[in-house]
Amino acid sequence: GFINFVLTAERWQSVVREIIHRGDDFGRPEIGKGEKLNVEFVSANPTGPMHVGHTRGAVYGDALAALMAFAGFDVTREYYVNDAGGQIDVLARSAYLRYRESLGHEIGPIPEGLYPGEYLVPVGAKLKELFGDQLGTKSEKEWLELVRPVVLEAMMALIRADLARLGIRHDVFFSEKSLHGPEGDIAQTLDWLRTKGLVYQGRLAPPKGGAPRDHEDREQTLFKASEFGDDTDRALVKSDGSYTYFAADIAYHRNKYLRGFLHQAIVLGADHGGYVKRLQAALKAVSGGAAEIDVKICQIVTLLRDGSPVKMSKRSGNIVTVADVVDEVGSDAVRFMLLYRRNDAPLEFDFAKVVAQTRDNPVFYVQYAHARCCSIFRTAGVEIPQLDLSNEALENADLGMLSSDADHELMRVLGTFPRVVDGAARYREPHRVAFYLYELAGALHSMWAKGNQDPGLRFINPGDVKLSTARLALVRGVRQVLVNGLAILGVFAPEELS
Repeated sequence: GFINFVLTAERWQSVVREIIHRGDDFGRPEIGKGEKLNVEFVSANPTGPMHVGHTRGAVYGDALAALMAFAGFDVTREYYVNDAGGQIDVLARSAYLRYRESLGHEIGPIPEGLYPGEYLVPVGAKLKELFGDQLGTKSEKEWLELVRPVVLEAMMALIRADLARLGIRHDVFFSEKSLHGPEGDIAQTLDWLRTKGLVYQGRLAPPKGGAPRDHEDREQTLFKASEFGDDTDRALVKSDGSYTYFAADIAYHRNKYLRGFLHQAIVLGADHGGYVKRLQAALKAVSGGAAEIDVKICQIVTLLRDGSPVKMSKRSGNIVTVADVVDEVGSDAVRFMLLYRRNDAPLEFDFAKVVAQTRDNPVFYVQYAHARCCSIFRTAGVEIPQLDLSNEALENADLGMLSSDADHELMRVLGTFPRVVDGAARYREPHRVAFYLYELAGALHSMWAKGNQDPGLRFINPGDVKLSTARLALVRGVRQVLVNGLAILGVFAPEELS
């Protein structure tokens, strides 16, 4: 049979008092207990401004970090700077062309394989400012050494500016290049793996379905990844003697483990699904099973305008940049809409929808709920000037007067916030908070509409100060939970909407 539980009205009323009393701490689960958690996200190649393909991972990673911090973890936001690969030399050569252009040389069409973006024009001018015409007298090897750090610094400045548009900051920018060298982390990690018997010389069979382009049918240095849950063992050294990307990955995650991060999360793009098992195997091996990593994949975002995919950018000519999108619709709309769907599900971002002031636009609907709460309090101060709207007065209001079904429904939704946040943190799914806020906004707007039909349900009743105080306590609870939830998502809670 079934057992039915019915919560008393007093239980729901106590939730309102708890919200007012705890304020910004309401709904905070103590899951983390102060333990260190490293959240690595974005990590876009530093070869230009961030394009919209990076945006979902950036927003998801930042919201995940905020959610886990709210849940009691000591969170470090980290950006892995891919500054060791061949793309940095390509970037430096591209900037060198713009340097020559700044000196008045005719460079013609940008050769295929180099970066044609106009964003490198200021970098060329900066090289001219730093070196005059001296780079032209040096060999390519010499000028590459001089150009690389300048162009890398310029690109990271662009990326930081793009992230700032979204309200995103990182605590650590970790250089991949620092892992390399005879005494670097990669060499040390491979030596350590050898002492543990986890590296051997052998051949890898081609994967089922045909060998990928980077498959090498030769004896090589392999890591026993399959012993730790991966589908196959992994190569660590290329035929030219350089390290594979995976060798750097192992060293990097061991570095994080040695920094004290037993809990790690990494946010990757849709094309990195094959990395989940190998990264989990790597961390399990280098930590002896003491550390865990949660690999989160963000699926692609399709931009829509007038129902059709957006393919071009007025600034770059071939990509849609973060700056393009934020300038058009605002950071709040970008963040909320990208979080209003599971990270591992494809998402369509419709420009028309995110600027519409309707219920179909979730970010407007939720922000409007907060603005409506603020408006109710402003109106109450005018219509009932003798009201005491302090937290102490509202916490001690006679909440027994909140006896209607509409009151109970709004209190019920408020009471589920802690459970929603707890589940979102345990499963690392910030979208649960976004869904919840939309539900809470709907409950508030619904009660407002009912109050237009039934005066007894209005939030402000000048003829009944006691009931008005109780209802305003309920509104204060709604406003506080909206503030707490929007803070997790990194979205502003406006007091007014234009």
